[in-house]
Amino acid sequence: MSKQKLSLQEQLLKSGLASSAQAKTVKAEKRKQTQQQRKNNLTVVDEAKALALKTQAEKAEKDRALNQLRKQQDGQKELAAQVKQLIEMNRQPQDADGVAYNFTDHNKVKTLYVTDTMRGQLINGGSAVVKLGQGYEVVSAEVANKISQRDPACVIVHNAAAKNEAPQAEDPYAAYQIPDDLLW
Repeated sequence: MSKQKLSLQEQLLKSGLASSAQAKTVKAEKRKQTQQQRKNNLTVVDEAKALALKTQAEKAEKDRALNQLRKQQDGQKELAAQVKQLIEMNRQPQDADGVAYNFTDHNKVKTLYVTDTMRGQLINGGSAVVKLGQGYEVVSAEVANKISQRDPACVIVHNAAAKNEAPQAEDPYAAYQIPDDLLW
């Protein structure tokens, strides 16, 4: 038995769903339509094709938006990894028996125990306090500048470098020196 591939029209006729008269009228309409197209140089808009193209364009736009969002998220992850690496490679050791250095983070007072020299560097702007996860670390001012370029929210305390300014002439306390051992 050889199975022949029948057209849709032949299948409908064979199954009895359509009559030969209906098939002839459909064929005649199709021929008229193609003749009019050739005669008038008209193009028939295929609705299904137009809808498919529209759907494809919408999908492409959605994919572009998702791709851009994914790139942004990857960029943020990369910056976070760079910040973490900078902090871990350049953090200065803290001293549990040292001097307490108090600072604020989101309106809460936090304390780090550092050496006297580190405390002086923090005050003068030579060092900075940065946030790493839930903890805080002390890094140099150069590293803090690099971190603030990547993520300014990580730098908690970074005082401006103190300039050695001459006391103002109008300052009534200019003649009094501040003792070195005074802790504020």
